[in-house]
Amino acid sequence: MTYRVCFVCTGNICRSPMAESVFRARVAGAGLDDRVEVDSAGTGGWHEGEGADPRTVTVLREHGYDAGHTARQFDPSWFGRLDLVVALDAGHLRALRRLAPTEEAAGKVRLLRSYDPAADDDLDVPDPYYGGADGFDACLEMVEAASEGLLAAVRAHVEGQAA
Repeated sequence: MTYRVCFVCTGNICRSPMAESVFRARVAGAGLDDRVEVDSAGTGGWHEGEGADPRTVTVLREHGYDAGHTARQFDPSWFGRLDLVVALDAGHLRALRRLAPTEEAAGKVRLLRSYDPAADDDLDVPDPYYGGADGFDACLEMVEAASEGLLAAVRAHVEGQAA
């Protein structure tokens, strides 16, 4: 059975495609790519059909990650097929929980940085869109740090299913 994870930010051109790419690499590195599906979306459809922000692409490529991406908007009907919906900040968390058709669906939504013990109470990944390249580098660092804890949680779930 495939475990499905979707990362969600505002426009699906900066933070969520970065998280998708990093986490997909972590999943592949752990040998779980045949059991875990990773994708991303935005709370809005402003950039649907576009590629990732060029600064996201640059940072991902500089760090050895795949940068292929096409933006899309999150559809509430996806809750039925997703196991985990990972919000990049508290605004996305609230928006996704409002979209959730049931309490069970709302319970699938988590903040990415909640998987990073070093994040303490600062659980938002700041939007780098209106800043410079350093914001994209900082975003990648936060995503990478949280991806380790997220991978451990997903691995435990996937391996628990297989047992």
